[in-house]
Amino acid sequence: MLQADVITALGTMSGTSLDGVDAAVLRTDGVAIHGFGPTSYRPYSTAEQMVLRAHLGRWSGDGVDAATRIVEDAHIAVMRPFGGIDLAGFHGQTLAHDPAQGRTHQCGDGYRIACALGYPVAWDFRSEDVRQGGQGAPLAPFYHFALAKWLKANAPMAFLNLGGVGNITWVDPRLARPEEDGALLAFDTGPANAPINDAMRQRRGLAFDDAGVLARQGQVDKGILAAFALHPYFEKPPPKSLDRDDFATLLDQTAVFDDADAIATLTAAAVEGVARAMAHCPIAPSRVLVTGGGRKNETMMDRLVVALRCPVQPVEAVGLDGDMLEAQAFAYLAVRVARGLPISAAGTTAVARPCNGGQLATPA
Repeated sequence: MLQADVITALGTMSGTSLDGVDAAVLRTDGVAIHGFGPTSYRPYSTAEQMVLRAHLGRWSGDGVDAATRIVEDAHIAVMRPFGGIDLAGFHGQTLAHDPAQGRTHQCGDGYRIACALGYPVAWDFRSEDVRQGGQGAPLAPFYHFALAKWLKANAPMAFLNLGGVGNITWVDPRLARPEEDGALLAFDTGPANAPINDAMRQRRGLAFDDAGVLARQGQVDKGILAAFALHPYFEKPPPKSLDRDDFATLLDQTAVFDDADAIATLTAAAVEGVARAMAHCPIAPSRVLVTGGGRKNETMMDRLVVALRCPVQPVEAVGLDGDMLEAQAFAYLAVRVARGLPISAAGTTAVARPCNGGQLATPA
């Protein structure tokens, strides 16, 4: 079944924002997109979020098993109602990511998921890339390449994901395969929603700055923004990746500001990271399509339109679902894992050669 031409795959994603689990169906042969299917979402409760947040940065030890069980149970709950699935992609939850030391930790056991659901599950997508010297992230770019082909794009373009951390994929759809030299360049741009969400939670008990309303009311601290722009990460050539808390000092630096000024400054920092990223693109993209929660932040989007010298639109403008793009990506990657196709390359994670990552778990 898994070697058939087109199969029905279910992908899941639980991102650095820790809001919950996205699930989406994709029909694909692991190369082209043949259709989109139903989607679902299972939020983490406040108590579950507290456990997960308490274990960010941890590799093992007290409580990690409890965090893992929360992740697995939430995924099983959102995946079980889907019918007609041939294969699933289970990303797990990133607790820690340190490619410089050759390690990454996405908690969750694909074998438990496969046994609970009764069909094969591709999982552990990042470890092999890191073992081979890659950054292990981002992994959505191969799917972005397929999307550019689906859109029939004929010029370089970019997908910008504004989740907890921002990442960008520059795509040249004129090439045939994503692993070809020059087809893709992908890397993390800097902090996006994570510091904003953390500040909103600390200050107002809210999960995020809805539509960027609070940021629009505040004044950006130009000194903090200028210092942020000088961070050595932005000069480092891509591919490159970040941990969720690599820029955690931004929260400390804005702690003395009132709520609106703090959120305005954190929002401007997210945009500045994207603007700095554009300098690394081989050719200026013809357009930037934005996915992730940040596309709903009107202040962030307005600032991006000003900062970038090309059209900037949410992915919905071309008929895609920005809430489910990453879940779809792991459905797509699951099929590639099952068929022995690479899921990362030098232009996406800096791995030395195209990498066939991931494991395939089959139910007992």
